[in-house]
Amino acid sequence: MSVSTHADAMTDRYLTQTDPASDRPHRIREIPPQERPRERLTRLGASALSAAELLALVIGSGSSRHSALDLAHHVLARHDGSLRRLAASPMASIRTVHGMGPVRAVVLHAALELGRRLATEDRGLGTPLAGPLDVYRHFAPRLEDLPVEEFHVAVLDTQHRLERDVTVTRGLLSASLVHPREVFREAIAERAASIILVHNHPSGDPTPSPDDRKVTSQLVAAGRLLDIPVHDHVIIGRGRYASFAESGLLG
Repeated sequence: MSVSTHADAMTDRYLTQTDPASDRPHRIREIPPQERPRERLTRLGASALSAAELLALVIGSGSSRHSALDLAHHVLARHDGSLRRLAASPMASIRTVHGMGPVRAVVLHAALELGRRLATEDRGLGTPLAGPLDVYRHFAPRLEDLPVEEFHVAVLDTQHRLERDVTVTRGLLSASLVHPREVFREAIAERAASIILVHNHPSGDPTPSPDDRKVTSQLVAAGRLLDIPVHDHVIIGRGRYASFAESGLLG
């Protein structure tokens, strides 16, 4: 054996040993039928499957180099094995996994968004939001770990109970993106008694920015014109919050 051939063989063995998917079959058809994710779900129910197996079913088909199950393992590994981190990540993060092309990434992102919406659908409707701590406790589980800002409007009845939770925008918060028309549309439709503004700071620091103050001032003024008062603007940080009402910043 030549030196180069020997080196190539050593490299192949090294790559095989360090590839996290190397011990798994590279095609679903190489897995015994009774152990394939689809068959296991049919036989045992979805709760019996691992997160990777469920993701593999969503991904559907593998790439030229990896099975759908391999891709699922790689996607999870890229997000520290956490479904919560994966669900909060942008679609571009999913596409960084080799083999996760645009179609697979879109399908997986859509499935994660459905799961996220299911988890929050009708949750807490009718809950009194009597103060900023109530607002924080309601919204923090969904917002404090998001990688981008998300602006919500809590539509309240006369008893300060939550009637609707409306997502207005996702991304950087600015006066040009958060328009009073979008903020008050659902409030008017629901004949809201008042609203509370809520958004997160991905940095974890809830200190209001100049843009936060400008947006809040504009929306408070619009609320006065529409006779739908803005009771508060609560900014969700990591493990803490800032309240415009508590800080005397509502004007």
